[in-house]
Amino acid sequence: MIDWLLYNPLKPLLFTRPTFWIYFLVVFGVFSVIYKNTFRRNTWLFVVSMFFYYKSSGLFFSLIIASVLVNYFIGNKLYKAKSTGAKKWWVALSVFYNLLWLVYFKYTYFFSGLISQWFGFDVQVQDWLMLGLNNITGSDFEASKIILPVGISFYTFQIISYIVDLYRKKVEPIKNVLDFGFYVTFFPQLVAGPIVRAANFVPQMYQPFKLHKDEASQALFLVLNGLIKKIIIADYISVNFVDRVFDSPLSYSGLENLLAVYGYSIQIYCDFSGYTDIAIGLALWMGFRLPLNFNSPYKAPNITDFWHRWHISLSSWLKDYLYIPLGGNRKGKIRTYVNLFVTMLLGGLWHGANLRFIIWGALHGLYLAIHKLYLTVFPKAGEQKWHWLRVFFTFHIVTITWMAFRAKSMEAVLDMLSQMAFNFKGSFFFEIVAAYKAVLGLILLAFIIHWLPEKWKNWYRGIFILTPTYLKAIIVVLIIFVLAQFSSAGLQPFIYFQF
Repeated sequence: MIDWLLYNPLKPLLFTRPTFWIYFLVVFGVFSVIYKNTFRRNTWLFVVSMFFYYKSSGLFFSLIIASVLVNYFIGNKLYKAKSTGAKKWWVALSVFYNLLWLVYFKYTYFFSGLISQWFGFDVQVQDWLMLGLNNITGSDFEASKIILPVGISFYTFQIISYIVDLYRKKVEPIKNVLDFGFYVTFFPQLVAGPIVRAANFVPQMYQPFKLHKDEASQALFLVLNGLIKKIIIADYISVNFVDRVFDSPLSYSGLENLLAVYGYSIQIYCDFSGYTDIAIGLALWMGFRLPLNFNSPYKAPNITDFWHRWHISLSSWLKDYLYIPLGGNRKGKIRTYVNLFVTMLLGGLWHGANLRFIIWGALHGLYLAIHKLYLTVFPKAGEQKWHWLRVFFTFHIVTITWMAFRAKSMEAVLDMLSQMAFNFKGSFFFEIVAAYKAVLGLILLAFIIHWLPEKWKNWYRGIFILTPTYLKAIIVVLIIFVLAQFSSAGLQPFIYFQF
């Protein structure tokens, strides 16, 4: 029992592990007793969220506690400040503090590499925080390399949104530090989003619990749907096909490389949207409504619409807190294109300090700028015509760009493109399909479901919601049985945990 309470880097609390559901049953059991008292409810959820983060990141939970204390203090000072100048100073201090930790943990190796490359210095990176802690306390924590805390990018953006919204008077200050800690650390969305805006979530913290039985059924549907996406689709095609090809592209034909790129396109969608489905469902069971984060993104007929459908909480955050402050579309056409490009370039850098992510973000910035230019030059080009062709084109530019996001290096991307161009082996199509029939069949099925009309999806979701309780119980047991068969090959961590 004691061992289960301690941090084990090999056994984090993942939504896909039975231990998480034991944890959630305990959390929800206590919640069901105290939920009518908002202070007790919020405090309990803060405490168990910190335990969840401790089980995911170990001692890094102290960093998030420090962020809670510092930003709660700054938020109160900001709210009480009389002059605009003072308010801006507090906002700047918060942004600096939060981005300082993000830069330290996420970009130290990137910048040290640039310094070494540009100036010829041999910069040896160590975790100076751990070194200092070891010197002060006599401990012997690993300090030879900097380890990225799980979810730091998500909770950093969430805190910044609270401070900026407080400055913009879109939200009142949170009443006490425990409630603020709850806002920052709410465990369903803590480590991989969706990024929750204070203006949307804070009012819910002080509202009485309310959950209709149909909403409870919808939450169950979301949780099951998310587990199916993650375990049956994303993990299976990752382990059995996609990872193998991306890890050694020259060992496979161009056709296999192309199929792996298609596979990764649906894998990353099912992995990330599966996580957010589960997060939204868990939160809904506790009476909290999190924002939609994915809306069938591969149905988008253009790149702008894709970013209205993919990782909606991040794209809207980048728009409101980066693109618009840069000037948005208010300073002329050329500046608009530049702002789009810079926003997506920084969005790519947010995903990781690596040339691959920078290229991925830069390409999406270029796509958005070109689409904006196209609409300027051809304002009446007939957006409703050739819808299927525009969806086909948008899907493929997004899918090809995923290569930079997933591959080990840009050299690997070039290897994959080279195989597709010069070693395609299309004549072996039927043999390759036969060799990977289970994986490719699952990929095809996932795409078919993704592209189903929305009214069809609403129909079968509605059927599940209206199904009698005993039938729901049978469905849950059957799905758990199937999930157990697929998970026996080994569960994979959620892709976005690395960000």
